[in-house]
Amino acid sequence: MLNKTRGIVLHSIPYNDKYSIVYIYTEQFGRATYMVARNRGKKSPVSRALFMPLSVLEMEVEHKNRRDIHRIKESRVDIPLNELFCNPVKNVLALFLAEVLYRVVKETEPDPRLFDFLVRSIQYLEFTEKGVANFHLVFLLQLLNYMGIYPNTDSYVINSYFDMLNGEFITRLPLHRHYLNREESMIFARLFRISFENMGLYTFSRQERVNIINRILEYYRLHIPELPEIKSLAVMQSLFD
Repeated sequence: MLNKTRGIVLHSIPYNDKYSIVYIYTEQFGRATYMVARNRGKKSPVSRALFMPLSVLEMEVEHKNRRDIHRIKESRVDIPLNELFCNPVKNVLALFLAEVLYRVVKETEPDPRLFDFLVRSIQYLEFTEKGVANFHLVFLLQLLNYMGIYPNTDSYVINSYFDMLNGEFITRLPLHRHYLNREESMIFARLFRISFENMGLYTFSRQERVNIINRILEYYRLHIPELPEIKSLAVMQSLFD
């Protein structure tokens, strides 16, 4: 049976000389895995050129019970992303965020709220011109909502510490090492008020931005223990040197 769904490309790997395996977060099926021919041209019903990280596609797919890898019968662009793929800064940001999503979004059940958030975020990255250097920070912090691990930000008071293990601000040092010092905690308390609309108002030094992203990823790893190293992180950070 064929089904129509939108999907967001997360990652692809070569399977053999003829096929690639493509991981896509779909609107109808959650995360799904598809086999895609590698030698098809742009006029093919399933053009390999469409499957760039964070591409948003309309697809006609074949899903069969007890099958881990499915088939795409037809695909086409749902949202044109010329800026995302041609602007070198936005392109590297897309690669980084797609890799993070590939590592953290494992659910095979549909989540309309998460899918809508991802589509809106991709569109914002495509069209925004201000605060692009902060985009990944906003995205990763807001994604925490949909992963079910967003911290209690209302608990912040001056000179408190951010307890990353328990996701809250506290006034005394915790009995473990997974916390931010007072200066870092103050920065994070400010960061939790950032949004796509106001991110252009936030300024950070290169070192501050490196520290922030490393701490955010540390928080992810504490709550998603299987999260491996994000290989594209170093490339992305080099953009803002």
